[in-house]
Amino acid sequence: MATPLARSCLRSNLARRSSGARPGTWRSFSTASAARYDESHEAEKWEKITIAGIITCVLLSIYNLRKGHHEYPEPPPCPYLHIKNKEFPWGPEPLFEHIKKKKQLSKH
Repeated sequence: MATPLARSCLRSNLARRSSGARPGTWRSFSTASAARYDESHEAEKWEKITIAGIITCVLLSIYNLRKGHHEYPEPPPCPYLHIKNKEFPWGPEPLFEHIKKKKQLSKH
């Protein structure tokens, strides 16, 4: 960012000198320098805010991960959740066990 700014200043200085204008007669507007100051000030401000946010997130993550996990008690048995009113099309076993048994039978 500093390199394009430096090039721009050099070009404007060379252009002024080659046109024959005296250095004291060129009028510099304060708004251009104030705008550059505001832009650089805003960029620095948001850079600091971003770094502070990253550090805060990292510290909160470390705190949460070091705290440990809560051990939940074993849920009570719920026999009503395992009610099967009709057989599966592949038999009484769960699907993947049926496939395993089928592969074992085909190997023999």
